[in-house]
Amino acid sequence: MTARLSRLLILLSALLTATPATASPEAWAALRQPGTVAVMRHALAPGFGDPAGFTLGDCATQRDLDARGRAQARAVGDAFRAAGIEVDRILTSRWCRCRHTAEETALAPVEEFAALDSFFADRSTADAQTEAVRRRLAGADPAEKLLLVTHQVNIAALTGRSTRSGEVLVIRVAQDGGVQTLGSIAIPVP
Repeated sequence: MTARLSRLLILLSALLTATPATASPEAWAALRQPGTVAVMRHALAPGFGDPAGFTLGDCATQRDLDARGRAQARAVGDAFRAAGIEVDRILTSRWCRCRHTAEETALAPVEEFAALDSFFADRSTADAQTEAVRRRLAGADPAEKLLLVTHQVNIAALTGRSTRSGEVLVIRVAQDGGVQTLGSIAIPVP
């Protein structure tokens, strides 16, 4: 019984300290399909929300990536390259933590898209912003591979799913705006 308990404790310890797998082969395969989109929550940024009185164009007034967050964003870019995923364009929220995540992945040119801006502090724009994202994706060229970098609240409104910092959901958006989540890619923090 003691040996069995010992093995169980070792297994439990390994499970609790393991980092999440980068992704299932199915998630990478789904992302290779035409018409799928990668939606990423910004990488690690210490804190919660934004400080009172923050200014959108001034990164010194906002939560932003720390060294671990920048490393995480680079690791996401490295994982995409290792999987042979070529991104044509990155659309990002104008918040610094999202822009910097997008830039650190070094996967494609980065374009700000205001519909991806956080509505955490003001939910009055949530429906309009989410609909603008749906329309943009429903009208996208299926051959163009997009990566969206945004916030937890935006991803939840679009997909109905919760994500961790740096996590990527692989989705497909139908022409009617319906969203199907095909997989998740969670890159461990280096």
